[in-house]
Amino acid sequence: MEAQTKLLDVKGLRAYFRMGKGALRAVDGVDFGLDYGEALGIVGESGCGKTTSALSICRMLPREGYIAGGEIFVEGIDYARLSDDEIRAHRWKDVSIIFQGAMNAMNPVKRVGFQIAEAIELHEGADRKAAMNRAGDLLELVEIPRDRLSRYPHEFSGGMKQRAMIAMALACGAKLVIGDEPTTALDVMIQAQILDLLERLRRERRMGLILITHDLSILGETCDRIAVMYAGKIVETGTVRDVFDRAAHPYTRRLISCFPRIGGEKGSISYPRA
Repeated sequence: MEAQTKLLDVKGLRAYFRMGKGALRAVDGVDFGLDYGEALGIVGESGCGKTTSALSICRMLPREGYIAGGEIFVEGIDYARLSDDEIRAHRWKDVSIIFQGAMNAMNPVKRVGFQIAEAIELHEGADRKAAMNRAGDLLELVEIPRDRLSRYPHEFSGGMKQRAMIAMALACGAKLVIGDEPTTALDVMIQAQILDLLERLRRERRMGLILITHDLSILGETCDRIAVMYAGKIVETGTVRDVFDRAAHPYTRRLISCFPRIGGEKGSISYPRA
């Protein structure tokens, strides 16, 4: 019954990759959930299973990857049990993803407006004119002028590309949006703008947001809860304040200790003299 009351309820998820005669256990039995309007940050170092968890929810694992076990309930529907054809009806409409590396995530030979409108045409049966009009509304929602619909990705700055990717993720009104390192390769000011935008959209649309990152520092003002991943498992989860102030797992404490602290102990760096 609990699975039907949450927006997302992941239970015992295992996602593996075929490696010769064996398998790489990228995600090895994780449990987490998300309510409507809630933001969850998943943090950990590269290779810990964050992105694989996200791709498993969307059922977008690469060819070598497969879901070896567990349940992925989204609004009471177990995505892990759906066929490829069945999951297509839910992807982008109910759950969507902002891909890592907006610089390379868009098709370079297709106009930005077309790439956003394509999902609207496919999932909502809208004609091209109506879909393009919606795409223009979405660009304005993420603070990009409507007249940029006809531009190509290379004509957008890095921050604008990331905003366009957010518009694409919202094209069909998804209730669950996953941001996979959505601020990668962006400067600090643009990072703050993107995070503020995601936070505003989450409040306005009451959508669930999963923010995946290796940088704990960006989660403090954006997320309600944090899940810490290490070696394919979630080793700690809690509210932002609990994780920051009362971290229980040694790995979490190590992550937090990597933060530079303005008021911390100061030392000196020696250097060779001529």
